[in-house]
Amino acid sequence: MKFFIDTANLDQIREANDLGILDGVTTNPSLMAKEGIRGQDKILKHYVDICNIVSGDVSAEVIATDFDGIVREGEMLASLHPQIVVKVPMIKDGIKAIKYFSSKGIRTNCTLVFSAGQAILAAKAGATYLSPFLGRLDDISTDGLELIEQIVHIYRMYDFETQVLAASIRHSMHIVRCAELGADVVTCPLDPILGLLNHPLTDIGLAKFLADAKGSK
Repeated sequence: MKFFIDTANLDQIREANDLGILDGVTTNPSLMAKEGIRGQDKILKHYVDICNIVSGDVSAEVIATDFDGIVREGEMLASLHPQIVVKVPMIKDGIKAIKYFSSKGIRTNCTLVFSAGQAILAAKAGATYLSPFLGRLDDISTDGLELIEQIVHIYRMYDFETQVLAASIRHSMHIVRCAELGADVVTCPLDPILGLLNHPLTDIGLAKFLADAKGSK
């Protein structure tokens, strides 16, 4: 399973990359704004800066919601760097644009997905990645992990090439469960990734080893 970090913070991207387990980055205008990055020129430069840190795919989101606008923005984003994947919303014109991008060899990430039906449409259109938002489903008392399981089952049944990119990850156990269910990718902030390191027995065991080593000197 691939690990993507969902942020626009360059320091956090570097930290995750230094762990040696980072496969890519997802970001969006909201995450850019959180880092104080506003204005098209600054946003575009920031995407390139991210690409220069990591070796994997970097999802860059379009703002337009009409077919012509999505295509225009998507082609511009894809031209920035070979690692750029165009992030397209799950809407009617988004599906049309994904089909167009697929025919042109431009890779896409279909985002804001909340149902298996939407996942089928995205795969049929040729999306490279599909981003189901499991945490947001949990927020409305719906089982987001059940959706991940359903999409993975459908995609494998029909040999769809679209990769399931589990998004809106809230904690470390979401990552573990997505791995169990066969998600191709998870994307999340840095904290849930670092949380995978933690176990009280590891801390207790390390403390004992260090104490024994000190006593043996």
